[in-house]
Amino acid sequence: MNTIIQQEGNGLRVIFEGRLDTAAATKTEQDIQPLFDFEGGDITLDCAKLEYVSSSGLRLFLALLKVTKAKNIHLYITGMTDDLRQVFDMTGFSSIFEFK
Repeated sequence: MNTIIQQEGNGLRVIFEGRLDTAAATKTEQDIQPLFDFEGGDITLDCAKLEYVSSSGLRLFLALLKVTKAKNIHLYITGMTDDLRQVFDMTGFSSIFEFK
C-alpha cells in the first residue's frame, strides 16, 4: 500500500495505491496523520489506484470524515472503481461521503 499526499491549491490530494487491507491499515493511518491536523482547504481522496479496502480501511475513511466535518473542511472521494463503489454502497458509506 502506498499513500501520496500532494498540495492541490490550498487543499490536499491523497493518492491511494494498492490494497488497504487490515495489514496495511496501521501504516496508512500513520501516512495520513497530517490530514487529521490539516487546517487548509478541501481534501480529495484519489482512489483510482486503490484495489481493495477492508473494514479497517473504511474505519480510516470514516475517522477522517469526522475530523474534517468538525473543521468545516470538505472531504471528497474521486476515482472510485466499480468494486470499491459496491463496497461503499453495501456499507452505506455512499450516502455519507461526497464524490467527484
